[in-house]
Amino acid sequence: MGVVTQPDRPAGRGHKLAPTPVKRAAESLGLPVFTPEKLKPFVDEARALGAAAFVVASYGRIVPQALLDVVPTAFNVHPSLLPLYRGATPLQSAIRDGRTQTGVTIIAMDAGMDTGDVLLQEPTPIGATETYGELHDRLARRGAELVVTALQQHADRTLTRTPQSEIARKLGVTDEEIARTLTRPLRKDDLVIDWSQPGRCIVDLVRSLAPQPLARTEYLDEKLKILEAHLITMDELFGPDIRRSITVGSQTVSIKTSRVAVGFEPPGLAVGMDPPYVYVITSDGAVIIDRLIAPNRGPMSAEAFMRRTFAREFGDGSMRDIAREFGR
Repeated sequence: MGVVTQPDRPAGRGHKLAPTPVKRAAESLGLPVFTPEKLKPFVDEARALGAAAFVVASYGRIVPQALLDVVPTAFNVHPSLLPLYRGATPLQSAIRDGRTQTGVTIIAMDAGMDTGDVLLQEPTPIGATETYGELHDRLARRGAELVVTALQQHADRTLTRTPQSEIARKLGVTDEEIARTLTRPLRKDDLVIDWSQPGRCIVDLVRSLAPQPLARTEYLDEKLKILEAHLITMDELFGPDIRRSITVGSQTVSIKTSRVAVGFEPPGLAVGMDPPYVYVITSDGAVIIDRLIAPNRGPMSAEAFMRRTFAREFGDGSMRDIAREFGR
């Protein structure tokens, strides 16, 4: 038996070499650990282990066919209901797309990207407010349990294989949908919030990138990372007490004075008072920013961010003064 994981990489502010969590766990259990820079030269070492099977989970590299040929069956743990959401970021992509269901699939690896026969598959709902991190941890635990079951069935010779094409046919999944849900590693532009999108899409994007690498936006020339957000209706935002109006794009929005926006330039962040909050008006309501990270700061509430920003821009007590002015 042996454990293969990525080599130690620089981490933290000091950029000191740090082992992967897998390496630390394996060493604590007294298991042999291999950290090859490249997998092709590792084939002979893998063959020398004499393993009957191996399991791949979030390794981060394509496993070459020469290594797959070392064992009769190579098991892969994939966090989606294959053949949907193949590739590097299935959980983030499913949440971003507003899916309400995903799952864990154990496949027999082949030369393709997540195209092998399905051995075991289990669906699970995605919570309405569940983040990528929460879903990842939940499915990681369930995936570990399922792959143990698969290995036991493999040893008992009771494990069955089902081609993904057959599963797609039974579920009515088209080739077009399979191609549309193919995922790739995240790029920097994937993190930037497009405030012209519907609020539901924006909130789903925030959930899909939390707790890392986080959705990004700017306000008053500051680059912000958004940790949490939720969607409300316009009635919930402004309430029935209508006292004045502002123009938002080509529309006029009526606002009660105690909840007027300060420095509002749509599309973009706005701040309101009584109670303090940060919001953005969208086509389907308003996105409320709950928690965020400002430059050189830790996570903070929207209220803390507003008070800090107003104090910096207008001086101490500015929020109270502005609220009093609008309340006249």
